[in-house]
Order: sequence, then structure tokens, then C-alpha cells
Amino acid sequence: MNILKEANNIVNKRKQEKERLYGPFSLCNSKAAKIASILCNKEITTKDIYHFQIALKLARQSHKHKEDNLLDLCAYVGALNNYVNGDRSMDNDIIEKDGL
Repeated sequence: MNILKEANNIVNKRKQEKERLYGPFSLCNSKAAKIASILCNKEITTKDIYHFQIALKLARQSHKHKEDNLLDLCAYVGALNNYVNGDRSMDNDIIEKDGL
């Protein structure tokens, strides 16, 4: 499958959510930002977490090519775009199903 289509399935259609059970992107990143803020003793935003994830995938890819790095990179960029645009519809669907 085309890597961009697969990333779209992951981010917007939550295709792999049942297997991964990581929860909504923005909710997890918001929690990660709070934890990172405590650890770093400065404010880390949810948007920063998206940037860190993108940076990590680029750093891993620079070390060794792995298609999964590129897939995750595309997914994180798509999720960041959704976050910046205020699209939390997929998060709400997951929250309602899981009762979070």
C-alpha cells in the first residue's frame, strides 16, 4: 500500500487502533507534554510533542532507512496537521468508545 494512504488510515481512520491501543493522538501527546514539562522544569506544549516525535523519526531515519520510520513520520505530520487545525473528531470517537 502507498505509504501516504497507510498513514491516512492510521491517523484519520484509526485503522490500527484496536491492535495498538495507544489512545487518541492529541490526548496522549497532551499527557506527554505534562510529563515532559515536569521532567524539564519548563512548559512543553502538546504541539512540541508532535514536533519531537517528527524529529525522532527523522533522526532514526538518518541512522538507517526503515519504512516504518517513514510511515510513522507521515502519520505524525498528518496528526500534527489535524491538531493545528483543531480536528479532534477521531479523538472524540475513541474517547466515547473507551469511556475515557
